[in-house]
Amino acid sequence: MSELATREIELLELLDWKRRIFALYAEIRAAVDRAGAWEHWRSVRDELFRTHPSSPLDEAARRTYAGIPCFDYDPELRVTARVERLDSQGVRIGSSGDAPIAFERFAAAHFTLDGADHALELYWLTAYGGGIFVPFRDGTSGAETYGGGRYLLDTVKGADLGMDGDRLVLDFNYAYNPSCSYDPRWVCPLSPPANRLPVAIRAGERMQ
Repeated sequence: MSELATREIELLELLDWKRRIFALYAEIRAAVDRAGAWEHWRSVRDELFRTHPSSPLDEAARRTYAGIPCFDYDPELRVTARVERLDSQGVRIGSSGDAPIAFERFAAAHFTLDGADHALELYWLTAYGGGIFVPFRDGTSGAETYGGGRYLLDTVKGADLGMDGDRLVLDFNYAYNPSCSYDPRWVCPLSPPANRLPVAIRAGERMQ
């Protein structure tokens, strides 16, 4: 098989992965039973990690894979955020690779968690097609969770929890690790200092 044919197959496999993630998040947005939707999210992602050729796990890791470790579901960690428009600013967010990745900071999401006010910057991927990207770090980063931060939204890859009226849904139960946390062959943007939350968010994916 030629190198080009192999590459074409890899791209079609990645497209299938993205298609399944888009479908999964559409099901989550439509669900009435939020706890059940989260369990479905875990189940589908576990199966994709275990069996899909575009899994961030290498073949050896897949053979012994027991499932993504997560904190227990906490309905209090689903919030809706007021979106504040900010002056557009090009930013280069550090990555797990050798070079930063270009985004546009365009807004901030303001929300209340456990009685305290917080905000996360919203970034737009400046490559063709674009997409909203919301990473964060918190008090668990580097200890209980991946040190480079976790993702809440990455709409170019289908991770989109939608809106509640005019407010953006941020559900920390769906916080997930970037692919580079599983295998360094993946290059991922990491969470910038502006999105460091001064609290411990024990929800979503954690480390072993």
